[in-house]
Amino acid sequence: MANIGARIERIPDNKYNRKMLIRTGFGNTFDSMDIAMVAFVLPSLIGLWSLTSEQAGILGSSVLIGYFFGAFFSGWLGDKIGRKKVIMYTLVIYCLATLASAFAAEWEHFFWMRVIAGIGTGGESAILAPYLSELIASRYRGKYIGALTGFHSFGYVAAAVIGYFVIPMSEDWGWRIALIITALPIFLVLYWRRTLPESPRWLESSGRLEEAEKEMSRMEANVEKYIGKLPEPTEFVQPPKAKGSFFTLWNKKFVKRTVMVWILWFSVIFSYYGFFTWLPTLLYNEGFEISKSFMFSILIYLAQIPGYFSAAFLNDKIGRKKVICAYLGLGAVSALFLSQADTSTTIIIAGFFTSLFMVGGMAGMYTYTPEQYPTIIRSTGTGSASAFGRIGGLLAPIYIGFMYPIYGFIGVFLMTTGVLLVGMLSTLILGEETNSKPLDDLTADDDDINKVG
Repeated sequence: MANIGARIERIPDNKYNRKMLIRTGFGNTFDSMDIAMVAFVLPSLIGLWSLTSEQAGILGSSVLIGYFFGAFFSGWLGDKIGRKKVIMYTLVIYCLATLASAFAAEWEHFFWMRVIAGIGTGGESAILAPYLSELIASRYRGKYIGALTGFHSFGYVAAAVIGYFVIPMSEDWGWRIALIITALPIFLVLYWRRTLPESPRWLESSGRLEEAEKEMSRMEANVEKYIGKLPEPTEFVQPPKAKGSFFTLWNKKFVKRTVMVWILWFSVIFSYYGFFTWLPTLLYNEGFEISKSFMFSILIYLAQIPGYFSAAFLNDKIGRKKVICAYLGLGAVSALFLSQADTSTTIIIAGFFTSLFMVGGMAGMYTYTPEQYPTIIRSTGTGSASAFGRIGGLLAPIYIGFMYPIYGFIGVFLMTTGVLLVGMLSTLILGEETNSKPLDDLTADDDDINKVG
């Protein structure tokens, strides 16, 4: 009997795949809009609560603190209870916490609500890439996971637009209304409940073969609405069942991959959140009024769209490893130029390319990471790498908050240059190309997968 992987591999690219991309992409868009909004409300909060640079840095890291726990535990839960349930529950958590943060009366209350919101956004972002990767044939996977990551850019641009038009409307209520708007996607859960399938790969790996067959048959029926009768799948022997855990990531087969992706995630997320969380405030501190700093941010955030989607296109053309190394290397060069920029034009140009190349590397990273692990630990592996990366993400705004008064604009972006280079080198030295390899080829033997060390 053909297994689920064989049945998915013979499905050509089609309209159903694209619909699944859009459905899951909504999650990344709203996650990023929620995270990015902190950067735009931060200047208002600094004035409202007379925050020090250090306190502002702590607030800037609040979402990332929750993100760490959300990403780690959602990966584990995704392998235990299923991908779909985690996607829906995490959406509800972040929307409700974001709504509560809009009514915060003091910065400590705002901080804790943003931490809880981060649990939701972190959990959802960590589970979406492995989920979609399990539904797409290997020859299209790089394009789709890169494009899925690209939906983050729409969230950042939406946050910048809301920040530009809504926050200046009222000194007292502008930032609160902006946060209320970012909580509205809670209604998306009703749509997801009806349209998202559970991963048949995960159901199969969990021994729930009847449910796997039901979901797979439903997927095939949806695909055949657009392309007609599917060809018969290649016959595969059902792989033996094995159990995995967090400790499986550290056995002999996976330890080099795990070290590589953890360094990569830490480097990219440190640079990403340090850059985007502080960008409007740094521009404001450099002498640009708040409305102009928000407009500059919109232009720089717009660079994420070509960054993500160019990398998504190249993922399947030249390979994930080359995409990551090329984009992070060019991002480091752009950050170096940004550190020397001293006019509006040079800041926008250097910031545009820093943004473009940084997120392009992220598109490669989100595609590359789920491919390092078999189904039974794919969610755990991706979630733990994402969680470790969030340590860098939560440290970056705090570190910049302390560093900026001492080393200024130049020091912040020289640091970004160095950190991006570390991520590039870890992939170059430790990484192996995974381009177009079927996910089932990553499955280890039982003896390997259950043995640590």
